[in-house]
Amino acid sequence: MYEVLTKEHDGSVIEFIENVESLKKREDAYKLLELFTETTGFEAKMWGPSIIGFGSYHYKYATGHEGDAALVGFSPRKAKISLYVSGGPERERILADFGKHTVGKSCVYVNKLADIDISVLEKLITHSVKFTSELYPK
Repeated sequence: MYEVLTKEHDGSVIEFIENVESLKKREDAYKLLELFTETTGFEAKMWGPSIIGFGSYHYKYATGHEGDAALVGFSPRKAKISLYVSGGPERERILADFGKHTVGKSCVYVNKLADIDISVLEKLITHSVKFTSELYPK
């Protein structure tokens, strides 16, 4: 049976950020912590070993697989900063004005915050929370 490894836990968000090797990524992580907290209204929580998540939802697929996940989040990884934001119909339109980035299925990757438009990130976070909350209502 598959076990979800990325679970919310009581690890310290600040301690995690303080252990980010790159000073610039650490500074960006603190800015993101403030931005995500203000934009979502949720307290930051650690999810797995390296994701800072905000809010949560419960999903259940037709296969029977189910679990909990953060509504949105980020991780200041060594190579890039991963922004965990859902897809949805508006994501591509919002990202058109975002700045330098690459995308994955549910992630947007940036090198540093200076490469992106923060007001567009706020829109992306708000859209993602709304879209995911409607897709998986409590």
